[in-house]
Amino acid sequence: MDSLSITLCRTSNQALELGIFAREFLSGKYAPPSESVFQRLKLFHLDSVCCAVSALALGTNAPNILRNEALRYTVTSSEAGAKCFGSHLSVTPEKAVLANCAAVREWDANGTNFGFNPEQKATAGEFGHNDFYPVALAAAQVKGLDGHQLLLGMLLIDEIRGRLAEVFSLKDYKIDHVVHGGIASAVVYGAMIGATPKQIESAVGLLVAHYIPFRAIRSGKQLSDSKGASAAMSAEMAVLSVQRAMSGFVGPGDVFRNSQAIFCLNQPPASTEESPFDLTLTTGGDNFALLGMHFKLGLYEHQSAGGIQALINLLRDHPQLLTSGRFPKRIQTVIYEPAYGIICDPSKKNPQTRQTADHSLPFILAAVLVKAYKSQSASWKELMLLPEDYTEEKIHDPTIRQVIATIDVIHGGDQYDHRYPQGIPTAVILEHADIGRIESKLVMYPLGHAKSDHEETRHILDHKISTLAKLGVKDPNEFVNKIKTLEDLSPSDVLSLYECNIDWCDKASRDC
Repeated sequence: MDSLSITLCRTSNQALELGIFAREFLSGKYAPPSESVFQRLKLFHLDSVCCAVSALALGTNAPNILRNEALRYTVTSSEAGAKCFGSHLSVTPEKAVLANCAAVREWDANGTNFGFNPEQKATAGEFGHNDFYPVALAAAQVKGLDGHQLLLGMLLIDEIRGRLAEVFSLKDYKIDHVVHGGIASAVVYGAMIGATPKQIESAVGLLVAHYIPFRAIRSGKQLSDSKGASAAMSAEMAVLSVQRAMSGFVGPGDVFRNSQAIFCLNQPPASTEESPFDLTLTTGGDNFALLGMHFKLGLYEHQSAGGIQALINLLRDHPQLLTSGRFPKRIQTVIYEPAYGIICDPSKKNPQTRQTADHSLPFILAAVLVKAYKSQSASWKELMLLPEDYTEEKIHDPTIRQVIATIDVIHGGDQYDHRYPQGIPTAVILEHADIGRIESKLVMYPLGHAKSDHEETRHILDHKISTLAKLGVKDPNEFVNKIKTLEDLSPSDVLSLYECNIDWCDKASRDC
């Protein structure tokens, strides 16, 4: 442990200590985070917000259902409430969190972490996403906090859930990764609205004991609304758990060392006085978990980013592929576990829903290749997968289906598996009637990855953000500029942060 970190030891009551740490962090006890951390945080938040407003505007199912649900829970002006995207109405905070987190997550296109921190020997490798910023916003709106305090809350959510992902792999026990985000949400929401450490401990105990989602929500041949809404529902329950704890409800204490809770039950520690892990958290400076998280440069499951990059590299290095006018006769993709089991199982060659298509490596590669041939371009910006690439028409497009039929995915074995989650090891091999056999180099750090070229990533990310903002709101430049300036916001600015003129399609809700 150094002067800019704190370790919650496995022999301690980590649920209680998380509450103590969160309150101290938000109070300014520690050295401040560096400016580079805040800049990256604001970019992850802006990316998530543009994902959200475009998903709402284009009429996606779950976000609009849950937003309509939230708008039925309005509160009076004398009560503390929070706001949904595109609405001036104050609603109960748990419902605002439910609606807003669902919108953020719907496209599955916002930030990602892989739970890999070899410097701390913390390499559990759990997934996670920047889905939970609306929790900090709801807390700030309820308590009348300013933009700087909001930023600290957002950063702390990512720090707690990111570090939990490094020390405990939920997926190994078929538990959904949003549990880490739910715990972080309970801790930070509680700390931001004034809960005591004991109340935060109770809230975390309530969440872990009563509301554990399993990976059944994202398993099956065709995925459903439950996949995208999982984080939202866990966040809703986190906020409710805090409210109950602050009302006097006492939940299970010391839940990380509870022998019947998910942690010790699945990884029994050496002693009944221990949890399965120490938890080291950054307190200041520039070593926050956020800096190891990755951007998605379009709509795709992040494990496919290596395949997309390898294919784009081949198109760039062999321009005759595009000018030939003929698709490759065979496409082989070599990839690692767990990606091989998640986005490459046989059912993924026949996606029927958007949620399945964006988790299908064969569909993703075929869609990129068809876009490249139509546009005669090998540019990331030109080939970026967007909502228009996952319509029902595109999912069943005969040309895309023709290309899917030529794609074989191969598990690369230990040679590939041991390189993940340090990177996203993927290679693509094309066999073309005119050109012959060509192979990409092994891709480890595709653009968007935390170890990729950040300037080039930012250039493409700006295009993605601008495109989604234009799809989502009628005044995209004004909206984006407002979201960029979080640190300067007054409490009244924070209250209206997500108010915007959503450019609703015909089937989307217009209630505000």
